[in-house]
Amino acid sequence: MPTHPPTAADLAAELERLAAEYPDLPREALLKEAILTSGLSFSADALRLCRDKKTKSYFIFSFDMVPIAAMEKDEHRHAPEEIRFHGGAAAYRPTVVSVRVNPASPLRVEAAANSLALRLGEEDVAAIELLPSPGYYQRALRSGQPVHEVAPTIEWGYLIYLTVYRKCQYFGFNEECRFCDINANYRQQVAAGRPYRTVKPIEDVLEALAIIAQTDDQSRAYTITGGSITRHLQGQREAEFYASYARAIEGRFAGRWIGKMVAQALPEDDQKRFRDAGIRIYHPNFEVWDAGLFEKICPGKAAYIGQREWFRRILAAREIFGAENVIPNFVAGIEMSRPHGFAAVDDALASTGAGLEWFMSQGVVPRFTTWCPEPLSELGSSQGPAPLAYHVGLLRVWRDTHRRHRLPVPPGYGPPGPGRALFSVSAFMDVIEAPTPAEPPAVPTGAHAP
Repeated sequence: MPTHPPTAADLAAELERLAAEYPDLPREALLKEAILTSGLSFSADALRLCRDKKTKSYFIFSFDMVPIAAMEKDEHRHAPEEIRFHGGAAAYRPTVVSVRVNPASPLRVEAAANSLALRLGEEDVAAIELLPSPGYYQRALRSGQPVHEVAPTIEWGYLIYLTVYRKCQYFGFNEECRFCDINANYRQQVAAGRPYRTVKPIEDVLEALAIIAQTDDQSRAYTITGGSITRHLQGQREAEFYASYARAIEGRFAGRWIGKMVAQALPEDDQKRFRDAGIRIYHPNFEVWDAGLFEKICPGKAAYIGQREWFRRILAAREIFGAENVIPNFVAGIEMSRPHGFAAVDDALASTGAGLEWFMSQGVVPRFTTWCPEPLSELGSSQGPAPLAYHVGLLRVWRDTHRRHRLPVPPGYGPPGPGRALFSVSAFMDVIEAPTPAEPPAVPTGAHAP
């Protein structure tokens, strides 16, 4: 696996090869995954055009391929949260993708007059749109905190992302997930002067949401999340801490947004706390399917809960939220991370495909985030991403498994399909062709929990 991004010529050739090998996948999804795995570089002129647009909020992780200290153009202050590319020789449909800063990337955002273009080497690949900075982003709360720090929006404005606890209690080599930079990112953002706070007060969250509710008509969902709480935080266990935010939000804005919760796979009584507080969608993220990799990459989660129990709690959540509302995430690409991951793309796809079959055969639809090797994380400090061929192959495996079980479109992610999808950190929503009716889950066919 390369530690440096491919050359422009190599990446262009690989995109063409994959487009020929996967003619059934939208080309937009291939380019989107290339952007997510290679990151984006920006010219100085392009960054100047980005400054009055919606810039990166660093809503939980860094999602960058270099630390702030290595950003010579202050990209952390001026790079956009997301871009939407379209047009070009391939006539790409409008496609939203998260920005991952990488000054060495062959995919460059360049300025031409007062517009932006995506270039690969000397070729103009597509035009780029940016989302204007919403009016509420310029507002400050009574506490002095800016709204965009307390309640930033992503997915082209669809999702309000509420990271109410900025750290994680899985600390150190023996507990932290090895792909994760949540604690390190907190430290670098504070050092860079961003107004991060460890815990966001509930009253600030409610005030920020009140401003958004009065001025915004794009947001449709909110996510409550933060680091894992293995002991107590402000005298509360994990479920009660996070549920207190949901109760406050739903008590004031009942039904205004779809409430989503990203937390550990908690016991059923704790899951019911979330449901009773008004949460509709539960994301007990399982990170990686292979049992051996789970223990090596997620040592804290393996020690405190264990993968088998994690999976049992995911399936138990079907009875509490409904199967279609249990949507665990995995980090696509860490299956191939060194030193423990699969060396061959086909082996990695077979492993992850077995996990998708096991979950989807029981009515649960996992979604995935394309791994960003963040240099302040343990895994990201020594290697580049998984091959683009893995990520493109995964799109087909995910789509075909989802289609075979005739499962509904995951709720809370906006519209599906190429040219319409808003989910920006992987292309799984871009490859869904149309909503399909839900049917009773099929009987598992040979796939077993690890």
